[in-house]
Amino acid sequence: MDTRSQITWGEFATQEPELAAFGSARLTAAPAYLATVRLTGAPRVHPVTPIFTTAGLYLFMEPTSPKGRDLRERGWFAMHSGVPDDAGTGGEFYLTGRGFDLDDPALWSRVADAATYTPVERYILFELQVTEVRCNGYGDVALPSTRRWSLGR
Repeated sequence: MDTRSQITWGEFATQEPELAAFGSARLTAAPAYLATVRLTGAPRVHPVTPIFTTAGLYLFMEPTSPKGRDLRERGWFAMHSGVPDDAGTGGEFYLTGRGFDLDDPALWSRVADAATYTPVERYILFELQVTEVRCNGYGDVALPSTRRWSLGR
């Protein structure tokens, strides 16, 4: 059993490739929503553009972003895919874990190359590591064989 509290997206994708593919497709079909925890313990929700590489799941953000402050100070997050309509077309995907800011210029460049937009040089890079993952579908949505995963299960 894995005793770590979270793993990289790349490690998760190796363990559950079908679920990871479903999740990355849902989370990159904008918008995705990141929930963080304020100092008061109250939740905060942000639309985000996640970036997936074979190694990890990343976000760029402004240095003064409240979500960045929340991740630096408390770390915990939840992310949920948007759904395009009331029928939940395409299904939904949810994950939880911890976020970490990274200070590695070479990694920043590799993630920027993988992004669907051009990050501004002042942006801070965060890695989101995974603790729990779930997916759901409605109607004729083809779901992965594994629909729920958690670290150390």
